Amino acid sequence: MDTSLPILSLAAGAAAAAAAVAPKVKARIELSRAKHRSLAGHSRMARRVARLIPFYEFDIGDFFRTDGAPQEIATRRQDGFFRLAALYRERFAGGRQLTSEAAGRISDLQFTQAYRVPFQYSRLVRENLGAGSFMQASSGVTLTDLDGNVFYDLTGSYGVNIFGNDFYKECIEAGEKRARALGPVLGAYHPVVVENVRRLTEISGLDEVSFHMSGTEAVMQSVRLARYYTRRSHLVRFAGSYHGWWGDVQPGVGNPLSPHETYTLAEMSERTLQVLRTRRDIACVLVNPLQALHPNVNAPGDSALVDSSRAGLVDRAAYGGWLKQLRRVCTERNIVLIFDEVFVGFRLAPGGAQEYFGVRADMVTYGKSLAGGLPIGVVCGRKDLMRRFRDDRPADICFARGTFNSHPYVMTAMDEFLSRLASPNFRSVYNGLEELWNGRAQRLNEMMAAADLPVRFANLSSIWTVTYTTPSRYNWMLQYYLRAEGIALSWVGTGRLIFSLNYTDADFVEVAKRFVTAASKMKQDGWWWHTPLLTNKAIRRQILKEMLSSRFKR
Repeated sequence: MDTSLPILSLAAGAAAAAAAVAPKVKARIELSRAKHRSLAGHSRMARRVARLIPFYEFDIGDFFRTDGAPQEIATRRQDGFFRLAALYRERFAGGRQLTSEAAGRISDLQFTQAYRVPFQYSRLVRENLGAGSFMQASSGVTLTDLDGNVFYDLTGSYGVNIFGNDFYKECIEAGEKRARALGPVLGAYHPVVVENVRRLTEISGLDEVSFHMSGTEAVMQSVRLARYYTRRSHLVRFAGSYHGWWGDVQPGVGNPLSPHETYTLAEMSERTLQVLRTRRDIACVLVNPLQALHPNVNAPGDSALVDSSRAGLVDRAAYGGWLKQLRRVCTERNIVLIFDEVFVGFRLAPGGAQEYFGVRADMVTYGKSLAGGLPIGVVCGRKDLMRRFRDDRPADICFARGTFNSHPYVMTAMDEFLSRLASPNFRSVYNGLEELWNGRAQRLNEMMAAADLPVRFANLSSIWTVTYTTPSRYNWMLQYYLRAEGIALSWVGTGRLIFSLNYTDADFVEVAKRFVTAASKMKQDGWWWHTPLLTNKAIRRQILKEMLSSRFKR
């Protein structure tokens, strides 16, 4: 009996099936290879790892020598720690008391208090070095707390404060007067909206504008519109980049659910460009230009400062070249290129990151500073991308509305902001801005080196991060020495220093001196004790041993 025909048929069928599957397998492999090798590039894996990390903490007997320091160094650290604690109790008494009272009912406060330092050290630090989370006044580049202590402000109000707190007070006060006659009437527009739209289209170089209540909402709307326009499902974000707390752009730790229409890829990677060139399901690419300071790395915070591997370095030409490559590929593939300028907009240049890097996006989101200190989110985009309905399919719409969108008080404060920004005299603040802040960072780095201190600074203009040159488990202590010297930082500590552009040379000299003083005291107290065996790799291995020991109760 001849069996060759069925065998041939089976072989042909198998070959056809393999041919059909092969492109999908190839595309999947290319997608996997385009991910950054770190956990920041593997969101699902990061979530799994986070669930496996056990809680443990150091008691006072181990707290001061988790790096294997000798007893003499541990004693110096302990003495320094409790000397600092005594200063905090005396100097920040009122703020500490009110913060303690409020924390029981403010969940945000509970979170930020718990995550100022690595969790193993958190309890002892909270009990002894809590400094208060309330301020009562601002003036120039300073803040005043409830106890009357004056600090140089490096919090930057999470990026809102570009031009100085007094500037925003003026915008809000003048805007309130102009909106008073209409009041909080919603639905109808205040006439100033027209002028705001005109200026925003000029700044962005795009056609249309929509107003929202936060930067997160603006990003949500830009992605929704891109999906509606392209009829594609997926967005691309880059490893480590932050685009608000919306689920689709926060696929890793911090989001209880895994989004299914998000690709997290490596930035500045040819493999990523290949994915964009070949896949057919990508609606848009989200870019946060702040990542130029640390591509493919999560926003730095002292709660993750477990060793000294934090890095930062801006190569403006290289990052600008990457954005130009993205622009070309997105144009070729009809993928919407979105610049999320909620943080950097108006800080780097009058025209934002588009002007700074010389690349035009299809859509741009703004927020934070734009409304003169009031809550805002804005999407600017091409006319075809911003359209929320189809003439030929009247029921096929892209819905986005909000009760407080275009609030009269926000719109008039925005006009005050944009009017000042348009003034030639005011725009002079941008003249030589890059050279000014790069020069300041260089001088402070030289001061640290001259004092033999293991602290350095990397910056994207007036946005800075602190790096450390000596492997250590205790770098996070610097934020507490800085506060004792009158430097106010946000809850992420030395991960993000945000200067306002009204810092004079004299102001900066004073801040620099205080940094050197704080770091010198920290060094004197033994926190940067070091041995050649104490490398960043050795520290991470030790932490892994601690976690395994805690998990398996050895």
